[in-house]
Amino acid sequence: MKRTIVFAVVVALSLAVVAAQDRPKVVDVDQLADNLFVLRGEGGGGNTGVFVTTDGVVVVDTKNPGWGQPILEAIGRLTRNPVTTLINTHSHGDHVSGNVAFATTVEFVAHEMTKANMEAMRPYTGRTEPPVNVFADTNGHGLPTRTFTDRLSLGSGADQVDLYYFGRAHTGGDAWVVFPALRTLHAGDAFLGKRVPFLDAENGGSGVAIPDTLQQAHDTIPNVDTIITGHSTQASWADLNEWAAFNRDFLAMVQTGRAAGRSVDEIANSWTVPAKYPGYDPPNPASVRRNIQVIVDELEG
Repeated sequence: MKRTIVFAVVVALSLAVVAAQDRPKVVDVDQLADNLFVLRGEGGGGNTGVFVTTDGVVVVDTKNPGWGQPILEAIGRLTRNPVTTLINTHSHGDHVSGNVAFATTVEFVAHEMTKANMEAMRPYTGRTEPPVNVFADTNGHGLPTRTFTDRLSLGSGADQVDLYYFGRAHTGGDAWVVFPALRTLHAGDAFLGKRVPFLDAENGGSGVAIPDTLQQAHDTIPNVDTIITGHSTQASWADLNEWAAFNRDFLAMVQTGRAAGRSVDEIANSWTVPAKYPGYDPPNPASVRRNIQVIVDELEG
Protein backbone atom coordinates (compact mmCIF):
# COMPACT_ATOMS: atom_id res chain seq x y z
CA MET A 1 0.00 0.00 0.00
CA LYS A 2 2.83 2.40 0.87
CA ARG A 3 4.46 1.86 -2.54
CA THR A 4 1.12 2.50 -4.24
CA ILE A 5 0.70 5.78 -2.38
CA VAL A 6 4.25 6.90 -3.20
CA PHE A 7 3.69 6.03 -6.87
CA ALA A 8 0.45 8.01 -6.88
CA VAL A 9 2.22 11.03 -5.39
CA VAL A 10 5.00 10.83 -8.00
CA VAL A 11 2.44 10.61 -10.80
CA ALA A 12 0.52 13.58 -9.38
CA LEU A 13 3.69 15.66 -9.13
CA SER A 14 4.67 14.73 -12.69
CA LEU A 15 1.25 15.72 -13.98
CA ALA A 16 1.48 18.99 -12.08
CA VAL A 17 4.85 19.76 -13.69
CA VAL A 18 3.48 18.98 -17.16
CA ALA A 19 0.43 21.15 -16.51
CA ALA A 20 2.65 24.03 -15.36
CA GLN A 21 4.79 23.72 -18.48
CA ASP A 22 1.71 23.73 -20.74
CA ARG A 23 0.10 26.71 -19.00
CA PRO A 24 0.40 30.01 -20.95
CA LYS A 25 3.44 31.88 -19.67
CA VAL A 26 2.03 35.30 -18.80
CA VAL A 27 4.50 37.75 -17.28
CA ASP A 28 3.05 40.27 -14.84
CA VAL A 29 5.05 43.45 -14.31
CA ASP A 30 5.28 45.30 -11.01
CA GLN A 31 7.06 48.67 -11.30
CA LEU A 32 8.99 49.71 -8.20
CA ALA A 33 10.79 52.73 -9.70
CA ASP A 34 11.27 54.40 -13.07
CA ASN A 35 13.94 51.83 -13.94
CA LEU A 36 13.26 48.89 -11.60
CA PHE A 37 10.65 46.19 -12.16
CA VAL A 38 9.63 42.84 -10.71
CA LEU A 39 8.40 40.21 -13.18
CA ARG A 40 6.06 37.56 -11.82
CA GLY A 41 3.92 34.89 -13.47
CA GLU A 42 1.76 31.99 -12.40
CA GLY A 43 3.82 28.83 -12.61
CA GLY A 44 6.96 30.81 -13.34
CA GLY A 45 8.79 30.25 -10.08
CA GLY A 46 10.90 32.92 -8.40
CA ASN A 47 10.53 36.66 -8.80
CA THR A 48 12.63 38.24 -11.55
CA GLY A 49 14.22 41.65 -11.05
CA VAL A 50 14.82 43.98 -14.02
CA PHE A 51 17.09 47.00 -13.49
CA VAL A 52 17.36 49.32 -16.50
CA THR A 53 20.69 51.13 -16.56
CA THR A 54 21.98 53.87 -18.85
CA ASP A 55 23.20 51.51 -21.54
CA GLY A 56 21.82 48.10 -20.64
CA VAL A 57 19.64 45.92 -18.45
CA VAL A 58 20.57 43.89 -15.37
CA VAL A 59 18.31 40.88 -14.77
CA VAL A 60 18.11 38.98 -11.48
CA ASP A 61 16.84 35.37 -11.75
CA THR A 62 14.99 33.88 -14.72
CA LYS A 63 12.31 31.51 -13.45
CA ASN A 64 11.38 27.98 -14.54
CA PRO A 65 12.24 26.21 -17.82
CA GLY A 66 10.63 27.93 -20.79
CA TRP A 67 10.28 31.32 -19.14
CA GLY A 68 13.43 32.95 -20.55
CA GLN A 69 11.84 34.10 -23.80
CA PRO A 70 8.70 35.51 -22.14
CA ILE A 71 10.98 37.42 -19.76
CA LEU A 72 12.94 38.84 -22.69
CA GLU A 73 9.74 39.85 -24.45
CA ALA A 74 8.50 41.60 -21.31
CA ILE A 75 11.81 43.45 -20.98
CA GLY A 76 11.52 44.50 -24.64
CA ARG A 77 8.23 46.20 -23.81
CA LEU A 78 9.90 48.13 -20.97
CA THR A 79 13.08 49.35 -22.67
CA ARG A 80 15.11 49.21 -25.87
CA ASN A 81 18.30 48.67 -23.90
CA PRO A 82 19.89 45.24 -24.33
CA VAL A 83 20.35 42.82 -21.46
CA THR A 84 24.01 43.00 -20.50
CA THR A 85 24.12 41.25 -17.11
CA LEU A 86 22.21 38.36 -15.54
CA ILE A 87 22.61 37.62 -11.84
CA ASN A 88 21.39 34.42 -10.20
CA THR A 89 20.69 34.63 -6.47
CA HIS A 90 21.06 30.84 -6.12
CA SER A 91 20.99 27.62 -8.11
CA HIS A 92 17.41 26.35 -8.05
CA GLY A 93 15.74 25.61 -11.35
CA ASP A 94 12.87 28.02 -10.75
CA HIS A 95 15.41 30.86 -10.58
CA VAL A 96 18.00 29.90 -13.23
CA SER A 97 16.35 27.87 -15.99
CA GLY A 98 15.41 30.85 -18.13
CA ASN A 99 19.12 31.74 -18.44
CA VAL A 100 19.45 29.62 -21.56
CA ALA A 101 17.29 32.01 -23.62
CA PHE A 102 19.64 34.96 -23.10
CA ALA A 103 22.29 35.98 -25.62
CA THR A 104 25.90 34.82 -25.49
CA THR A 105 26.91 38.47 -25.03
CA VAL A 106 25.32 38.51 -21.57
CA GLU A 107 27.57 38.22 -18.52
CA PHE A 108 26.16 35.60 -16.15
CA VAL A 109 27.06 36.35 -12.51
CA ALA A 110 26.63 34.30 -9.33
CA HIS A 111 28.36 33.33 -6.13
CA GLU A 112 31.06 30.71 -6.65
CA MET A 113 29.07 28.10 -4.71
CA THR A 114 26.00 28.77 -6.83
CA LYS A 115 28.03 28.15 -9.96
CA ALA A 116 29.17 24.80 -8.55
CA ASN A 117 25.59 23.92 -7.59
CA MET A 118 24.30 24.87 -11.04
CA GLU A 119 26.94 22.71 -12.71
CA ALA A 120 26.00 19.74 -10.52
CA MET A 121 22.20 20.29 -10.46
CA ARG A 122 21.81 18.04 -7.41
CA PRO A 123 18.37 17.09 -6.10
CA TYR A 124 16.76 19.58 -3.74
CA THR A 125 16.13 18.70 -0.10
CA GLY A 126 13.04 16.53 0.09
CA ARG A 127 13.30 15.39 -3.52
CA THR A 128 14.65 12.13 -4.87
CA GLU A 129 15.18 13.18 -8.47
CA PRO A 130 17.46 15.89 -9.87
CA PRO A 131 15.86 19.01 -11.32
CA VAL A 132 15.64 19.51 -15.07
CA ASN A 133 19.16 20.40 -16.20
CA VAL A 134 18.48 22.93 -18.94
CA PHE A 135 22.21 23.55 -19.34
CA ALA A 136 22.85 20.00 -20.55
CA ASP A 137 21.32 20.92 -23.92
CA THR A 138 23.17 24.24 -24.29
CA ASN A 139 26.76 23.07 -23.84
CA GLY A 140 26.81 25.06 -20.60
CA HIS A 141 25.40 28.29 -21.99
CA GLY A 142 23.63 30.12 -19.18
CA LEU A 143 25.98 28.94 -16.45
CA PRO A 144 27.84 31.70 -14.56
CA THR A 145 30.72 33.26 -16.44
CA ARG A 146 31.73 35.48 -13.51
CA THR A 147 31.70 34.61 -9.82
CA PHE A 148 32.41 36.30 -6.51
CA THR A 149 33.17 35.19 -2.96
CA ASP A 150 32.14 37.89 -0.45
CA ARG A 151 31.47 41.13 -2.32
CA LEU A 152 31.26 42.39 -5.90
CA SER A 153 30.20 45.73 -7.38
CA LEU A 154 29.05 46.11 -10.98
CA GLY A 155 28.67 49.46 -12.72
CA SER A 156 28.92 52.82 -11.02
CA GLY A 157 26.88 55.80 -9.92
CA ALA A 158 23.15 55.41 -10.44
CA ASP A 159 23.80 52.18 -12.37
CA GLN A 160 25.73 50.44 -9.60
CA VAL A 161 24.73 46.98 -8.39
CA ASP A 162 26.31 45.52 -5.23
CA LEU A 163 26.45 41.79 -4.55
CA TYR A 164 26.99 40.42 -1.04
CA TYR A 165 27.48 36.98 0.46
CA PHE A 166 27.10 36.36 4.19
CA GLY A 167 27.10 32.58 4.47
CA ARG A 168 24.78 29.60 4.30
CA ALA A 169 21.03 30.15 4.38
CA HIS A 170 18.53 28.79 1.83
CA THR A 171 21.49 27.24 -0.05
CA GLY A 172 25.24 27.49 0.30
CA GLY A 173 25.59 30.30 -2.23
CA ASP A 174 22.82 32.84 -1.67
CA ALA A 175 23.65 36.24 -3.17
CA TRP A 176 22.11 39.45 -1.88
CA VAL A 177 21.69 41.87 -4.82
CA VAL A 178 21.45 45.56 -3.98
CA PHE A 179 20.52 48.54 -6.17
CA PRO A 180 21.97 51.33 -3.98
CA ALA A 181 20.56 54.29 -5.92
CA LEU A 182 17.06 52.86 -5.45
CA ARG A 183 17.56 51.64 -1.86
CA THR A 184 16.28 48.24 -2.94
CA LEU A 185 17.53 44.67 -2.41
CA HIS A 186 16.70 41.44 -4.26
CA ALA A 187 17.04 38.68 -1.64
CA GLY A 188 16.08 35.65 -3.70
CA ASP A 189 14.99 32.73 -1.54
CA ALA A 190 17.22 33.73 1.36
CA PHE A 191 14.04 35.71 2.12
CA LEU A 192 11.36 34.03 0.03
CA GLY A 193 8.51 35.60 2.00
CA LYS A 194 6.96 35.52 5.45
CA ARG A 195 6.72 31.77 5.77
CA VAL A 196 8.68 28.72 6.86
CA PRO A 197 11.89 28.75 4.79
CA PHE A 198 13.09 26.10 2.38
CA LEU A 199 16.38 24.73 3.73
CA ASP A 200 18.17 22.93 0.91
CA ALA A 201 20.85 21.00 2.77
CA GLU A 202 22.01 19.07 -0.31
CA ASN A 203 23.01 22.36 -1.92
CA GLY A 204 24.58 23.86 1.19
CA GLY A 205 21.53 25.30 2.98
CA SER A 206 21.61 25.44 6.77
CA GLY A 207 18.95 25.74 9.45
CA VAL A 208 21.65 26.35 12.03
CA ALA A 209 23.46 29.12 10.14
CA ILE A 210 20.49 30.89 8.57
CA PRO A 211 19.58 33.12 11.55
CA ASP A 212 23.10 34.56 11.76
CA THR A 213 23.35 34.89 7.98
CA LEU A 214 20.11 36.85 7.84
CA GLN A 215 21.09 39.01 10.80
CA GLN A 216 24.45 39.81 9.26
CA ALA A 217 22.78 40.83 6.01
CA HIS A 218 20.42 43.11 7.91
CA ASP A 219 23.16 44.62 10.06
CA THR A 220 25.73 45.04 7.26
CA ILE A 221 23.96 46.19 4.10
CA PRO A 222 23.37 49.94 4.28
CA ASN A 223 20.55 52.16 3.10
CA VAL A 224 17.88 49.70 1.95
CA ASP A 225 14.17 50.34 2.31
CA THR A 226 12.57 47.78 0.00
CA ILE A 227 13.24 44.05 -0.39
CA ILE A 228 12.23 42.01 -3.44
CA THR A 229 11.51 38.60 -1.95
CA GLY A 230 12.02 35.30 -3.72
CA HIS A 231 8.37 34.32 -4.08
CA SER A 232 6.17 36.89 -2.35
CA THR A 233 5.42 40.60 -2.42
CA GLN A 234 7.94 43.25 -1.41
CA ALA A 235 9.11 43.44 2.19
CA SER A 236 10.61 46.16 4.35
CA TRP A 237 14.02 46.32 5.97
CA ALA A 238 12.38 45.77 9.36
CA ASP A 239 10.81 42.60 7.93
CA LEU A 240 14.28 41.17 7.33
CA ASN A 241 15.22 41.76 10.96
CA GLU A 242 12.02 40.00 12.00
CA TRP A 243 12.70 37.16 9.54
CA ALA A 244 16.09 36.61 11.19
CA ALA A 245 14.38 36.44 14.60
CA PHE A 246 11.75 34.03 13.28
CA ASN A 247 14.44 31.63 12.08
CA ARG A 248 16.40 32.03 15.31
CA ASP A 249 13.31 31.16 17.34
CA PHE A 250 12.64 28.14 15.11
CA LEU A 251 16.18 26.87 15.65
CA ALA A 252 15.89 27.37 19.43
CA MET A 253 12.58 25.51 19.41
CA VAL A 254 14.21 22.50 17.75
CA GLN A 255 17.17 22.60 20.13
CA THR A 256 14.85 22.73 23.14
CA GLY A 257 12.75 19.86 21.82
CA ARG A 258 15.73 17.61 21.22
CA ALA A 259 17.20 18.43 24.63
CA ALA A 260 13.90 17.22 26.11
CA GLY A 261 14.22 13.95 24.21
CA ARG A 262 11.43 14.63 21.73
CA SER A 263 11.44 13.11 18.24
CA VAL A 264 11.36 15.10 15.01
CA ASP A 265 7.69 14.21 14.52
CA GLU A 266 6.80 15.20 18.08
CA ILE A 267 8.49 18.57 17.65
CA ALA A 268 6.87 19.16 14.28
CA ASN A 269 3.37 18.19 15.40
CA SER A 270 3.43 20.61 18.34
CA TRP A 271 4.77 23.68 16.52
CA THR A 272 2.72 26.56 15.21
CA VAL A 273 3.75 30.03 14.06
CA PRO A 274 4.27 32.09 17.24
CA ALA A 275 1.68 34.83 17.78
CA LYS A 276 4.43 37.47 17.77
CA TYR A 277 4.84 36.85 14.02
CA PRO A 278 1.50 38.02 12.59
CA GLY A 279 0.95 37.90 8.86
CA TYR A 280 3.08 34.79 8.29
CA ASP A 281 1.69 32.16 5.93
CA PRO A 282 0.14 29.07 7.56
CA PRO A 283 2.91 26.47 7.79
CA ASN A 284 3.03 23.47 5.51
CA PRO A 285 3.42 20.48 7.89
CA ALA A 286 5.76 18.67 5.48
CA SER A 287 7.99 21.75 5.22
CA VAL A 288 8.08 22.17 8.98
CA ARG A 289 9.07 18.54 9.53
CA ARG A 290 11.68 18.69 6.76
CA ASN A 291 13.30 21.79 8.24
CA ILE A 292 13.37 20.27 11.70
CA GLN A 293 15.05 17.18 10.27
CA VAL A 294 17.64 19.35 8.49
CA ILE A 295 18.44 21.12 11.75
CA VAL A 296 18.63 17.88 13.73
CA ASP A 297 20.94 16.36 11.15
CA GLU A 298 23.23 19.39 11.42
CA LEU A 299 23.24 19.44 15.21
CA GLU A 300 23.65 15.70 15.74
CA GLY A 301 25.27 14.49 12.54
